[in-house]
Amino acid sequence: MWKVFSRETVKKRRIYLDHASATPLLPEAARAVTSAQSFFGNPGSIHADGVSAAQLLKDSREKIAHELGCKSREIVFVSGGTEGNNLAILGFARAIVLGKIQRSELGNDFGISHTRWIVSSIEHPSVLECFGEIERLGGKVDFVDPDANGIIRPESVEKLLRPETVFLSVGWANSEIGTIQPLARIARVVREYEKEHGSHIVFHTDAGQAPLYLAANVHSLDVDLLTLDSGKLYGPRGIGALYLNDRVTLAPLQLGGGQERGLRAGTENVALAAGFSEALQTVSRERANESKRVLMLRDDLVRGIIAHIPDAVVNGDLARTLPHMLNLSVADIKGEYVVLALDRAGIAVSTKSACREGEARDSHVVKMLGGEAWRAQNTLRFSLGRETTASDIAQTIDAVGRVIREDRARNSTHAH
Repeated sequence: MWKVFSRETVKKRRIYLDHASATPLLPEAARAVTSAQSFFGNPGSIHADGVSAAQLLKDSREKIAHELGCKSREIVFVSGGTEGNNLAILGFARAIVLGKIQRSELGNDFGISHTRWIVSSIEHPSVLECFGEIERLGGKVDFVDPDANGIIRPESVEKLLRPETVFLSVGWANSEIGTIQPLARIARVVREYEKEHGSHIVFHTDAGQAPLYLAANVHSLDVDLLTLDSGKLYGPRGIGALYLNDRVTLAPLQLGGGQERGLRAGTENVALAAGFSEALQTVSRERANESKRVLMLRDDLVRGIIAHIPDAVVNGDLARTLPHMLNLSVADIKGEYVVLALDRAGIAVSTKSACREGEARDSHVVKMLGGEAWRAQNTLRFSLGRETTASDIAQTIDAVGRVIREDRARNSTHAH
């Protein structure tokens, strides 16, 4: 006997195009988390239950280290990208304040007030806010701006290097417009400066979603610190990792026990670590094929939207952008209205970083690209994922064209 469903009981499949904000949990990662729940012992305990949990944690750490091409002891588990960025940046500052780092060329007077720090002006808030704290502590912060395509040029970094420079932070791929930064070329400039001046500059990158589509070998990138967030990589939320080069000294921001090389007190979450490592391995295996697939869908999306809205402006250089991301500016709209109208149509997109939604309308990233003021005010960010289909893209193109025409008509009516 056939079961009859009324229209109200059939839920239409939503189209999720906000993977830059958060990714769904992979089935493989979910199974790893569930399986690991049976390892309930404290990994710091010496009894059999604790030893079993510690072994699973060790295995998870080694899997992540393998993907990054580093030693397992160089992986520090944290709660996510924000904590990882804070530990990398403020942990280094705290090490200076506590006298754990010496700079012989500056003598015994070396302190935070004698240091210079460089950060790109288009970083995620969890990075920029840390540098605001560095300034409050007395450090000098230099901001390196992107070019009109959202790229941080090595020569722009080189111009800011000084003998007092101790730290540089440039995100691997921008969280709003997806532009991929030339980290290895930037590192080459930094390392040449170090050789000439006999100094060492710590190079940090917030990797975000880049490992979904780019091989994350820390030695090829030549970075000292790299932040990962499981929740951006189809893993469970609430865990991330900081790659910490052996030659870098950090001081803990969270005090208590000696877990994670003494840098993060608190009992480790073994189950989340297992899910995180499984997710990272899975996306790494599928990286090449998935990159090609989403790139074709993304290109269809931009062509379709431009066909409906010819004056839409693409933010960033699509040839040097993560393949799943598209950021557009559209004149004479209200971005929040468009996002909410698309949401009512069953399509999830955003205007900018989820950490900035609800704050000032302007995108600080798009503002740094230059151009008319409306470009930073009227942004739409689409970020595709593993479950995105060609049908999803076709429906989104039609919906975006319709919603923007309606919004422009509404704004025009109100103006008169």
